[in-house]
Amino acid sequence: MVFIPGGEFSRGRTYDWPDEKLIWYPTPFKDDLPVRKIAVDPFYMDEFEVTNRRYAAFVKATRHKPPYHWRSGEVAPAVETRPVVNVSWDDASAFCAWDGKRLPTEAEWERACRGPADGLTYPWGNANPANALAVYGLDNGAADVGSKPKNAFGLADMIGNVWEWNADWYARTYYEVATPKNPRGPGEGRYRVLRGGSWFDTPETFLTNSYRSWARQGERSPTIGFRCVKTFARSR
Repeated sequence: MVFIPGGEFSRGRTYDWPDEKLIWYPTPFKDDLPVRKIAVDPFYMDEFEVTNRRYAAFVKATRHKPPYHWRSGEVAPAVETRPVVNVSWDDASAFCAWDGKRLPTEAEWERACRGPADGLTYPWGNANPANALAVYGLDNGAADVGSKPKNAFGLADMIGNVWEWNADWYARTYYEVATPKNPRGPGEGRYRVLRGGSWFDTPETFLTNSYRSWARQGERSPTIGFRCVKTFARSR
């Protein structure tokens, strides 16, 4: 795991979408506003998205139901180092608990994705996405984890490869009311937060530090995976 220092950062979109100020512009694309300073405590985050190999160990140890596309319930050796997909929010949470960890809050995820710099559009800066920087725009599935450069915190594939489940319930206007310290999302909802974009997406919208997506808790998709975090325990 990688240590993510606690601290304050500007959460939300710091740039305008094309035509955003027009009255007919769809409001769902404004769910990453307003930009506000928030703070999170330090924590640890998995360097890589959880791989098929790691998830297979969990399935074997717990008899948890494997992803539906695994033939005979086993992962193919050729894809062991690709991120596990077709896992629901509950599947991801169960894996994290088995591994002594948990899913990240949405605030923790964005802090980790952004790195120590504030106000940037992408983990690598403000330069437009390129295939040398992230896994996106493909039609044949995710790539091996860690195939692209890491961000400034040393995390791989925070943008692209697979969407990542977050712990939070999703609410479009949550940023307006979130607490400024360790926000944990609404108390209830219909959808869970997804962050980071995937191998299938195009860069114009989804592949930014601030873009928010969501899915039903039971959703299983070839574009959705996850990674775990662990609370930093200060010594006394």
